[in-house]
Amino acid sequence: MDHTTTGPSLLDELPPPLPADRIIALNQPRGDLHTERRYEWNGWEFDVPPGVFLPGGTSRMVHERLLDGRIPVAGRRYGAMGVGLGVETVAAAHAGAAEIYAVDVHPQSVATAQRHHRRLAGHTPARFVPVVADLFDGFPDGVRLDVVTFNPPAVSQTVSDDPDVVRNVCRGAPLLAAFFRQLAGRDVLAADGEVFLVVSNTADLPTIVRHALDAGLTPTVDHVHDWQDGVFTYLFRIRPGADA
Repeated sequence: MDHTTTGPSLLDELPPPLPADRIIALNQPRGDLHTERRYEWNGWEFDVPPGVFLPGGTSRMVHERLLDGRIPVAGRRYGAMGVGLGVETVAAAHAGAAEIYAVDVHPQSVATAQRHHRRLAGHTPARFVPVVADLFDGFPDGVRLDVVTFNPPAVSQTVSDDPDVVRNVCRGAPLLAAFFRQLAGRDVLAADGEVFLVVSNTADLPTIVRHALDAGLTPTVDHVHDWQDGVFTYLFRIRPGADA
């Protein structure tokens, strides 16, 4: 793929979703979501309360890039959308973020992220702001973010009737349509801001990118990871304004 392709031309380069049965098989929920768990990354240990999302490989794509600067947050105002456990807030603080907005629709996740940030990154200068919100519906007025990351529950097939699994895994492309509308309509992103969005072909990639274009945003592909099982995970870099 040509990583410089933007605008409608990008739609022609994206794969369709995998077959429904394959998507469902790949995204079967673990049986421990409603238990206490532990997670470790980069030498940091996190407790994972019931119902809080346990990061996987796609989340680590974001965490690694925050920590090493490929997603640049130093001196910037950063929004961690769907913050879950809060690993990205710790990584961003250690990478020099000035302000960190930890956003999640799940109050327990926001509280968990705040606790981990205080313990593992409280000594950094970063200002931590906890936000319980449905996307940007409930986000503080007047705040403009320089960087946003989002690893959304965009799987295109329903894999469980457990509402916590749905919230964490399979709300699908309509969630991204709302995200892009709010991002543009509420003027949340700074003029030179950028969104880093992680989505795979277990989601409807062309529809998701079309939603971004319809909102007047410019998506490009920053990275593609091949998991060698038919799944390709895309890291999109999305900027305000339509491609000229």
